[in-house]
Amino acid sequence: TAVINDRIVATVRDTGSGIAPEVLPRIFDPFFTTKERGQGTGLGLSIALEIVQQHGGTISVESTPGKGTTFTMTLPIEGAQPRRK
Repeated sequence: TAVINDRIVATVRDTGSGIAPEVLPRIFDPFFTTKERGQGTGLGLSIALEIVQQHGGTISVESTPGKGTTFTMTLPIEGAQPRRK
């Protein structure tokens, strides 16, 4: 975690298998999943993104197959104006 300018930044990194480049652009799409039919709904990341955006923040992802994935979330520090749709 860090404070950069008027934002709180939280980074989560793993050293797992990474996310395939063809999948990466869709991971925040509602109902997108790489699981077999009936094994999952694919709502987790889309809901997380929506919540963070409602609070004026962002989520980004970087991934290298075979090396791991990094998610970075930023949120405004208290008093900053949240974005409204």
